[in-house]
Amino acid sequence: MDKQKQQEAYRDYVKWKTPVHNLPLNMAKAFVTGGTICLLGQMILNKCEAMGLDQDVCGSVTSVSLILLSVLLTGWNLYPRIAKWGGAGALVPITGFANSVAAPAIEYKKEGQVMGIGCKIFTIAGPVILYGVFTSWVLGGLYWIWEAAR
Repeated sequence: MDKQKQQEAYRDYVKWKTPVHNLPLNMAKAFVTGGTICLLGQMILNKCEAMGLDQDVCGSVTSVSLILLSVLLTGWNLYPRIAKWGGAGALVPITGFANSVAAPAIEYKKEGQVMGIGCKIFTIAGPVILYGVFTSWVLGGLYWIWEAAR
């Protein structure tokens, strides 16, 4: 009986410690955060077009501006707060990828240029790049085989 009471106490403890998530609220926060980032990007794009820049240049300026803003917010320790509140809404756009590269660089800069930043900068973004390239290669190969068979 003593073991059964221990298991019940443990279950109660786990239930008490496990955070309860409100899925609709989390989805709304992600929508607002991602939407705000995209709205900001659209505003930059519209401003570039209003200045008479070429469409490709406008897209490049928008991307670089969002990346710069993300890196600055990461450096000022604001982007992690935004990501904590907005969840996937802050992690999915290009700004989330920039954050995933900048955060380790900032964290490991005290270990030096080579062993710190050089070795650790892609600890988060590296697997994304690796599996993205690998998946593209596999799908490209399958497409090539599919087209050759037709």
